[in-house]
This record gives sequence, C-alpha cells and structure tokens, in this order.
Amino acid sequence: MKRYLFLIIFTLPLNFCFGQEKHLPSGFEYVKEIIPDIVLEMRYSGTHNFIGKPIDGYQQPKAILTTTAAEALKKVQIELENQGYCLKIFDAYRPQRAVNHFIVWARNPEDTIMKAPFYPGIKKKDLFSLGYISTRSGHSRGSTVDLTLIDANTGEELNMGGTYDFFGEISHHDTSLITSEQKEKRGFLKRVMSKYGFRAYPQEWWHYTLRMEPYPDTYFDFVIK
Repeated sequence: MKRYLFLIIFTLPLNFCFGQEKHLPSGFEYVKEIIPDIVLEMRYSGTHNFIGKPIDGYQQPKAILTTTAAEALKKVQIELENQGYCLKIFDAYRPQRAVNHFIVWARNPEDTIMKAPFYPGIKKKDLFSLGYISTRSGHSRGSTVDLTLIDANTGEELNMGGTYDFFGEISHHDTSLITSEQKEKRGFLKRVMSKYGFRAYPQEWWHYTLRMEPYPDTYFDFVIK
C-alpha cells in the first residue's frame, strides 16, 4: 500500500504577528514589540484625559510609532535602565480622526467637565491659539511621543513638577514655577532624549519628536487596534 505525504504550506501576510494580527502600515511598529519592558498608560484610550472620554481612533491602549522612532526610543530606554530609570508613554502615534475629535470638542463651550484638572487657568477657546492643541498634530506623523520617567524598581513616576497634559505655564520647559530638583529631572530626560535624536517641544515637558522623522509631511489616520 502506497503512502503519500502531503506538505501544506501556509503563507502568512507580512503584517501577521503570532497571537495577533498587526493592523499597521509598512514602516510602523507597536512599541511594546520593540521595547517589551516599556510602561504604557495610554490616556486617550480611556477617560483620564482633558476631554474625559475615549478619543476617536483609540480602540486599544497600545503605543505605535514609526520603526525609526521606536528604534531610537529603544536606545533611550537602554541608557535609562542602566541608571535605574524607565520610560512611561502616555501617547505616541495619534490618528487624524483623534485630532478632529479635539477640534469638535473645542467648539463646544458647554463641555468643560475636565477643566479643573487639565486647564483651570485657560479658556477652552484659547487652547489652539496658545499651542496646546493643533488642527494638525505631529503625533499623526508617527514619530512624536509623550512620556515621562519612572523609577525602574518601584514603578513610581518621578516628580516633574507638573502632570501630563496640564495646559499651563508650569508645563513649559522654561517655567519658573517648579523647584530646582524638578527642573533637573526634566533636564535629565531632555538630555537623554536629545542624545538619541529627539527634540523637545518648549511648551510641554513630556512631548518629543524625532528630528529625522521618516514622514515629515504625512498625517496618518489608521485606527489604533
């Protein structure tokens, strides 16, 4: 009796990752796949943000960056870990539809439920003119990230003298409203990020963009899932 051996070859799509399908265009990566030990607190996928509800386009609490930015951030993480610190990400790639959500929200003067914790000293209508929100965000180009430092042993955030997404002078790099110790921590983060190719945004101590970003003129709108 003859026996036949059938070999079946399954061809997986290039964007398939065992355990989940990667819903990403070429040139983008989930940050956790590049830096497994990085900490995520993706604010816009939940309610702890300046709008108070999940933002359009954030279906999962995942951080996405261009491959170039993610690889550069990995170098930052390695250096920080050697000194007892770690990165925590609040936001990375941001779909254009999320920015559009911000625009619609800003046009509704009645919706100020999160004013006290996020913009107590600023009128909602002035958030765009003051540079805290933009109709086109660098985040949508995929190489901008919002982050802070944590203690690698305890997981506690370092005291930076201001909280993430607080719209006010205390968030500026050149503010005089924080202590010298808090300023030194911001400066430390800035120096390490700069060393590996990221530039700081003057008005937000947590906001960094890769200088040589691969898509400087492209604003993406794929959903985070």
